Amino acid sequence: MKTIKFLFLLLLLAGKLAAQDAILISEGNFVRGVIQGSNSVSVSIVTDENVQSVYQAKEIKSFVWNGETFESKPIVVKKKMEYRFFKVIETGKVNLYAYGDNGNAEQPAPQRTKVRPSIGIGVGSGGFGGGVGGGISIGIGGGRRNQEEQGPAPKTKIAYFLEKPGSGPMQEVNLNNTNAVKTILLQKLTNDEDLAKSIEATESFDAKNLAAYIKAYNSKL
Repeated sequence: MKTIKFLFLLLLLAGKLAAQDAILISEGNFVRGVIQGSNSVSVSIVTDENVQSVYQAKEIKSFVWNGETFESKPIVVKKKMEYRFFKVIETGKVNLYAYGDNGNAEQPAPQRTKVRPSIGIGVGSGGFGGGVGGGISIGIGGGRRNQEEQGPAPKTKIAYFLEKPGSGPMQEVNLNNTNAVKTILLQKLTNDEDLAKSIEATESFDAKNLAAYIKAYNSKL
């Protein structure tokens, strides 16, 4: 009976931790709390110590917000390498990211106090995503507006990117160009004849079937 009660307590604690937001600075170095908002370049969190902090994409590896993971990855903006947040859709042999999908997107509130997190114990790197990929170039505006002028984040067009670790930088997937999508998928999802035939036969692509192809490929050994 004591063993059952102990396991039940562990499940309750695991559920509580899983529901909490977190920012991963580096391996084993993270902060927990409630994320207030995020855009493509920064994220605001009220920590467990009730201190509000704002982190830039270049300062952290990733964050988990409402159960969804956002990774910081390098991109080229106006010929300059910068870091932006990408929402993780699928991970494995091939990764799929969405850019411009910031969850409950709001501009981070003005920074009040910034506290450097202490090293956390008992949380591994699982769920926060992998390392940093190569640079890419996409059509986005650079720079940040003054914090005092920031309001609700404008709706942006969501772009999708594929990444096969070890085969070069991420590539944007233009869902409006069926032939281009087929070319990218066939280049990345290799050594699977059945999947290749299905891709070739697809008449159009959207976010749903794109993610389904990546998931199917990653699920196979």
